[in-house]
Amino acid sequence: MLTFNRISRTGEDRIGLAPQALVIAGWAGRDEHAIQHHIEELAAIGVPRPSSVPVYYRVSASNLTQSERLAVLGPDSSGEVEPVLVALADGYWIGIGSDHTDRKAETAGIALSKQLCGKPVGTTLWRLEELEPHWDQIIMRSWAIIDGERVLYQEGKLSALRTPRDLMDCRPAGLEIAPGTVMYCGTLGAIGGIRPGTRFEMELEDPVLGRTMRHAYDIELLPVVS
Repeated sequence: MLTFNRISRTGEDRIGLAPQALVIAGWAGRDEHAIQHHIEELAAIGVPRPSSVPVYYRVSASNLTQSERLAVLGPDSSGEVEPVLVALADGYWIGIGSDHTDRKAETAGIALSKQLCGKPVGTTLWRLEELEPHWDQIIMRSWAIIDGERVLYQEGKLSALRTPRDLMDCRPAGLEIAPGTVMYCGTLGAIGGIRPGTRFEMELEDPVLGRTMRHAYDIELLPVVS
């Protein structure tokens, strides 16, 4: 069960959600430059190019977590900040999450790698329709603790990514975004390249409505035993 603090212009409340489906939209850049940048940074670590863009990966909803600690197998995983669409009975809401991925497994199969790590998601939601008029001005950032140093890992405006409505319009036949569905909506290129860390922090800043949502988690490395 996930718990969210929903904040809108009409008020604030808390809601529990037992997610029914999890979708991760990959290669969701809005323009060719953004798409190619992400393809090339993944290719640099051995990840094959996608068959098409965007790509929609179906992942077990049980992978979603709001824990402040994420256990992963070995040292070859990393996070990436994403806006997260949450479909509820009263409409669409936006949160923040990390498509934490085992990069070693990703070189063997992207769909496989998506299933192997928990998918952290924050506890704050904003109503999508309140963000859409200024979606392109919203800023997304992440930081990682790498070799003991906190570094800016990603930063950019959501204008670099397809909007949630666009991603819903592009979805393949048979993929429903029904209430209870959570969809990760794409990421930005990593500053300095994709690399692992021991902690991942992320935020969405809405400069128009003057608010920021944040989430962070520590990464626990489990030993690889043959």
